[in-house]
Amino acid sequence: MESVYDGKSNCSGCAACYEVCPVGAIEMVPDEEGFQYPRIDQDLCVDCRACQEACPVRRPDDFKSAGVPQFYVAKHKSAKVLKVSTSGGAFTALSDVVLGLGGSIYGADFDDELRVVHTRAETPEQRDSMRISKYVQSQLSPIYDLLSADLDSGKAAFFTGTPCQTAAIRSCFQDHPGNDGLYICDLICHSVPSPRVWDDYKKMLAEEAGGRLVKIQFRSKQYAWSRENSNKGLMYLIEGEEDFREDDRYYQLFIQDNVISRPSCYTCKFTDVRRASDITIADYFGIEEFEPKLYDPLGVSLILANTAKGKNLLELSADKLHLEERPGTEALTHQKRLSSPGDEPHSRKEFWADYLKNGLKACFISPGGNS
Repeated sequence: MESVYDGKSNCSGCAACYEVCPVGAIEMVPDEEGFQYPRIDQDLCVDCRACQEACPVRRPDDFKSAGVPQFYVAKHKSAKVLKVSTSGGAFTALSDVVLGLGGSIYGADFDDELRVVHTRAETPEQRDSMRISKYVQSQLSPIYDLLSADLDSGKAAFFTGTPCQTAAIRSCFQDHPGNDGLYICDLICHSVPSPRVWDDYKKMLAEEAGGRLVKIQFRSKQYAWSRENSNKGLMYLIEGEEDFREDDRYYQLFIQDNVISRPSCYTCKFTDVRRASDITIADYFGIEEFEPKLYDPLGVSLILANTAKGKNLLELSADKLHLEERPGTEALTHQKRLSSPGDEPHSRKEFWADYLKNGLKACFISPGGNS
């Protein structure tokens, strides 16, 4: 078989095909935009088509739940947790339940080079760095074996990722004997930006500052939690300095211009209320309109309980949360990715032509200025 997918808009890079190939004929290879796609070694391929059967994008139901979820507003009871969380601390509360069962947590984290990868945690301290948003497509393939080993041993596991990643986990582990102990949690995802652009952006910041980047902070809580403030510049720390610097150019490409997202994000099949996860977490933007007393400048979470397993996990975490069921129409009003993907802008091709020819810095007018 020549290819797993038909066109780049039909591949999310979830690596499910890589995981299920019985002869190891597939490797995940980055293209010129830095996004990974499966490449088949024709000498090894036995044409079993297991890769295509596992692909969530090719499957008619995309491994999504059949029912309509229950919608909740949630806020962690600890102000300390709220301050270090992207929104209302739902991830901490849910993952604490699984850690309490002796289980493992899987989520996106930064490695030593500030690349975004999925990792495994067994303690709150290892888990805590997963709490902050990372607006880059993470590398998922290394954790499949770790997750499989956990489930083989009977351990509980909590996996958090983008909707396409959770669909891949559902695809690969739905028939696993240890599936009862697997809790799958997705995020309401705007899109996944290019790892190549991210690497070049980090280099650009370091060169401009004349030092090495040692820490990145998306969605800093130095600003009050709100939709408007969620799009402010990211914070970064240079080695040897005590104070964070701020820069808005990456957000301009990602949110405002929307030109560095993966091609499949513009046709995403996972932008509806039917999810491939047990539970969904996001920002409860707009809660100040519907119930002002529930707003908190430190953050408020939206939770969707999509399956009975997800509802049970939420109930087990309820002692750590201020929790209230809300009408689904509220979330649908403010979370557009619960109804449709974002359109591909006409300027995307122009950006990539300029970037590939002249580099990232040439795509900006001035440091911190508009693209």
